[in-house]
Amino acid sequence: MPILLLIRHGENDFTKKHKLAGHLPEVHLNERGQKQAQELADALKDVPIKAIYSSPLERARETAAPIAEARGLEVQIETGLIETNVGKWQGRSLAMLRLQKRWKVVQHAPSRAQFPEGETFYECQARVVAALDTIIQKHRPQDVIACVFHADPIKLAVSHYIGMPLDHFQRLGCDTASVSALHIGEMGAILIKLNQRPPFEFLPKEKKSKA
Repeated sequence: MPILLLIRHGENDFTKKHKLAGHLPEVHLNERGQKQAQELADALKDVPIKAIYSSPLERARETAAPIAEARGLEVQIETGLIETNVGKWQGRSLAMLRLQKRWKVVQHAPSRAQFPEGETFYECQARVVAALDTIIQKHRPQDVIACVFHADPIKLAVSHYIGMPLDHFQRLGCDTASVSALHIGEMGAILIKLNQRPPFEFLPKEKKSKA
């Protein structure tokens, strides 16, 4: 049963100013986000990560980079892990979007929501789960695999693997530079950690032998 570490990217000026970046290019980590990325790399230094995958967007790749560099690994880009396509809401502030009727649907009945000229949550969930299932198939059952991507796709993935109805996925938390961990096997998945910040403990501690 591989362990998937689902890591949200660090802070950028869009998250800081409460705007939806969506698929916009050139959204980079800000100073705090860069610090968060390095703190993640330091906190995960003793976790035997075998591979690191990332959304193609800059903020995810920049978060993955120090984790990979510490291990001499290459960050593998997985397009299926890209942020939700929010369509015409891209670049807009949450304060303005909250005034729209559609926002209430997104928050309280997401299974019925579609972003204007963008994805439904069902489409996003199916895309992300397909990407993660493909990644899982590439690795051995005992491997630990890091995947760096985005808040809603992470929450949608967690909800799928633990059997949570899609309409409840907004109840999950996913802060910047947080880690959620899933232990996945043929018979199902176990949520080990959700929305955790450093320090981390993902693997069972070795029992000390009695003298």
